[in-house]
Amino acid sequence: MHRLAAGTLALALCIGAAPALAVEQSVLREKVAALEPKVIEWRRDIHAHPELGNREFRTAALVAEHLRALGMEVRTGIAHTGVAALLTGGKPGPLVALRADMDALPVTEQTGLPFASRVTLEYEGQQTGVMHACGHDAHVAILMGVAELLAGMRAELTGSVLFIFQPAEEGPPEGEEGGAELMLKEGLFDWHKPDAVFGLHVWSPLNAGHIGYRAGPTMAAADEFKIRVVGRQTHGSRPWGGVDPIVPAAQIVLGLQTIASRQVDISRVPAVISVGSIHGGIRNNIIPDDVTLVGTIRTFDEGIRDDIHARVQHTATSLADASGATADVHIHRGYPVTSNDPGLVAASLPSLERVVGAERLLEIPLVTGAEDFSYFANEVPGFFFFLGATPEGVDAATAPSNHSPLFDTDESTLRVGVEALATLALDFMGR
Repeated sequence: MHRLAAGTLALALCIGAAPALAVEQSVLREKVAALEPKVIEWRRDIHAHPELGNREFRTAALVAEHLRALGMEVRTGIAHTGVAALLTGGKPGPLVALRADMDALPVTEQTGLPFASRVTLEYEGQQTGVMHACGHDAHVAILMGVAELLAGMRAELTGSVLFIFQPAEEGPPEGEEGGAELMLKEGLFDWHKPDAVFGLHVWSPLNAGHIGYRAGPTMAAADEFKIRVVGRQTHGSRPWGGVDPIVPAAQIVLGLQTIASRQVDISRVPAVISVGSIHGGIRNNIIPDDVTLVGTIRTFDEGIRDDIHARVQHTATSLADASGATADVHIHRGYPVTSNDPGLVAASLPSLERVVGAERLLEIPLVTGAEDFSYFANEVPGFFFFLGATPEGVDAATAPSNHSPLFDTDESTLRVGVEALATLALDFMGR
């Protein structure tokens, strides 16, 4: 099979060139419409049976059975529960990868849907509901639909398709590896390395029938920090009898905010530093030994990312030292920036325009959320885009956001997602 050289895919020769269509868009749309009831049924079934990261056993089994029934070469158990399948086309050509994430969140559902999740389990020592509050149920159902659609066109394909069903996008359980990074570590792209990879995400800030995109940096790198401020316990009536860690902890919270607002050139790209948890002490008249701060850092540039890490370390240790306390700072580097290959985006926009129309294809601002699709896009040219999830006629700006217990995906967006991914794959191979 002829393969394009990954890493040299600037696509300059392809931009503006009409692909050799394997099927007319109207015919493809009819095929998608015929599949839509199945896709909706899969989505509702997966939604009612959510599973957390690295524990997507039922979902993975459903996906693997479906792909095997389509006659694909299937691998399971990648990164614990990941599934991948190769569809070999009838004619030589490039290999394109399509990715969906499978995991749910520890959120108790409040949508009132007839197929709402009733799953509960223990998460980090607490009982909680489990819900597809980020729309990964829709992603899995969409990609299952694309797999069936393209498998039915196998003889016409000028290339091949790698279907990636990924676990633990929301992060693996503490102490475990997982997600896209582990799939790559375990040899997914050694098995079959694609020439490009596409992914999508249902998104409440857009109405159904709209697609949002951006070239270059699109979603932020996400890093976690933990700062432990250590003093010396004493009675609350005699703070001079010990070292109060609460006051420097409060100063650190304020000091961290000056990094993004006063020390980083945010005219280049934005940066966010947020403290999400403060814990210290158990009683009103006891000054504790220590206080722990936990938070997140979001950046869109590797140089700024490293600079902020150094400034967080310096700010915390200096402010603690000034009060006679100490600060232990640990920063965990999380997902890298999700950056869309500009050439791949430019070549793909005409495809998406055929799906939703020019007026519904929208360039969006930077998204401070993070995605581990970034690991795939760091290996080969990638394009990650957003599908509107909020029903038409509803103000998307006020709709329940992804990760909300009220989040829901308008099911009309499922057929848009199937048509979009199938069109992108067919056009890429046709070019």
